[in-house]
Amino acid sequence: MKIVQLLPELNEGGVERGTMELSRELVKLGHESIVISAGGKLEAQIKKDGGRHITLDVCSKNPLTAFSRMLQLRKILKELNPNILHARSRVPAWLTYLANKKLHLPFVTTVHGFNSVSPYSAIMTKGDSVICVSGAIKDYIQKHYQTEETKITVIPRGIDLEKFNPENLDKAFIENFKMEYHLEDKRIITTVGRITQLKDHQTFIHAIGLLKKHDPKVLGLIVGGVREDKQEYFQSLEMLVKKLDLNDNIIFTGSQNKVAEIYALSDVVVSSSKKPESFGRSVAEALALNTPVIATNHGGVLDIIAEGENGFFYPVGESEELAENIAKCHTLEFDGYAYIEKHFSLEQMVQKTLDVYGKVQYSV
Repeated sequence: MKIVQLLPELNEGGVERGTMELSRELVKLGHESIVISAGGKLEAQIKKDGGRHITLDVCSKNPLTAFSRMLQLRKILKELNPNILHARSRVPAWLTYLANKKLHLPFVTTVHGFNSVSPYSAIMTKGDSVICVSGAIKDYIQKHYQTEETKITVIPRGIDLEKFNPENLDKAFIENFKMEYHLEDKRIITTVGRITQLKDHQTFIHAIGLLKKHDPKVLGLIVGGVREDKQEYFQSLEMLVKKLDLNDNIIFTGSQNKVAEIYALSDVVVSSSKKPESFGRSVAEALALNTPVIATNHGGVLDIIAEGENGFFYPVGESEELAENIAKCHTLEFDGYAYIEKHFSLEQMVQKTLDVYGKVQYSV
């Protein structure tokens, strides 16, 4: 098959990573993979993996240029004559939908998030087939757009089990990281993600403070970069750490590349997001490395954590319940790698996506 994926840009993000990984795996399986976007730093990786990238502004929301960009896209698609069009975001979905009116190519959309309910967002339900990255997303679009059950397929984001494999870790990095941050003999509780209010680091910090009363060796590791517009929020977190006398129990590491190794060296990983995550890739990645995860009880993570087996849920903002759940994690024993391999592997995601492509190709 010749498959065209369309997304706004190719910079960092879950949608970008998923597009790149799918493109790579399609090429491995002998398919022709083409990605259309406005470009970005992952563009080179698409090409390195054997895919093709076509640069076109399918990112701008400027209505004055939309018609001309749609015509450009139609010309490109007519020349390519692909088997499948797969749009992963609203602007490219609109442009593809309009460009395809005269081409009648099989059209697939993936709903990656809880987009605002509007006619603009409704385009993501207009595919001949609609992929949702979690059961929570499926419920959301059915509630707000009455999307037909027969059109929807739930395909969780796939975890790269070569990268997130306990056997493939950089042991030297782990040892050096532990030495750099003095983590020896510590009980390491980690949260990973950009420093932003939505990640609710305050509740995480308060929970570490509660745990410290009974376990002075507890250490909260906050891994994530700070954008310029979040400096004030970051400073408020530093003040909270000081106020709670946690300077020896909370470490801000900044952004890190070796995330798999950090999950593996952690005793518990916490996902404290105030806003429902559409899937929760970091939760699945941590579980693959046999690290229990505690998450706020909403969104796509409800599909991932088996409560009481490999983690727990807690209500948003409830630091006491979070602390209690962290304390309970030492009783959990599970094979996280096998669990993720069975339910959330990249291989499984690719096969399910190809199944959707096959069905829509013959139904249009």
